[in-house]
Amino acid sequence: MSTGVPEGYDPHAFPPFAVTVDLAVFTVRDEALHVLLVERGQDPFRGRWALPGGFVLPRESADEAARRELAEETGLGPDAVGALHLEQLRTYTDPDRDPRMRVVSVAYAALLPDLPEPHGGGDAASAKWWTAGSTGPLAFDHDRILTDARDRIGAKLEYTCLATEFCPAEFTLGELQQVYETVWGVALDRPNFRRKVLNVPGFVQPVEGPPRRTGGRGKPAALYRAGGTTTLHPPLLRPPLTDPADPPLSRPEGRTP
Repeated sequence: MSTGVPEGYDPHAFPPFAVTVDLAVFTVRDEALHVLLVERGQDPFRGRWALPGGFVLPRESADEAARRELAEETGLGPDAVGALHLEQLRTYTDPDRDPRMRVVSVAYAALLPDLPEPHGGGDAASAKWWTAGSTGPLAFDHDRILTDARDRIGAKLEYTCLATEFCPAEFTLGELQQVYETVWGVALDRPNFRRKVLNVPGFVQPVEGPPRRTGGRGKPAALYRAGGTTTLHPPLLRPPLTDPADPPLSRPEGRTP
């Protein structure tokens, strides 16, 4: 069976287009969700903020391009970039999404703890962490990509144990709840959250020894560590819940935690 170019095939019969990668990288800093953005140093959109990214080179995969561009445009070291788990989000193909030419973008999303301060490089004038939701209009169609990525990250907290990675090695359920509230942007009812977390086998496990004393006059809080599972069964669903018979996970209006 021949695997060569078919006889008579003309590669110039189709209009050329470019492939790029865009990365929506999130972290939790100061109890707020942040996203990594770069300031564009070249036209188009010179001076506008955008997601890190760039063109896929002829002899590299999209995954390789994503890590290369992230390192070039942010100054993150090879160890930091190599350790990132980048999840392919979707492909964006609007013919007019880039004013230079037809450009198809493969977008990636990641939610990661303890990322260092970035700095600009490559064709990025600067790079910094922005509080998600306060970024202003971004270049290209990056507002749409950012919204899609935040939805994907929020969904990952529903069915994975990702939230425990943003807690100390030993944490209270209140600290775990803070991660969910930060990413989801909602206030959760404390008793319902506690019940749901403890009902998921392997999600968390209690720490032996004295509990951690909380601030104020509250009772000492029990300590937990991440359990052995990676997937939540049943999932910890964002409000509104799909099952109307289930008590609301979100806090009722006018009620304090």
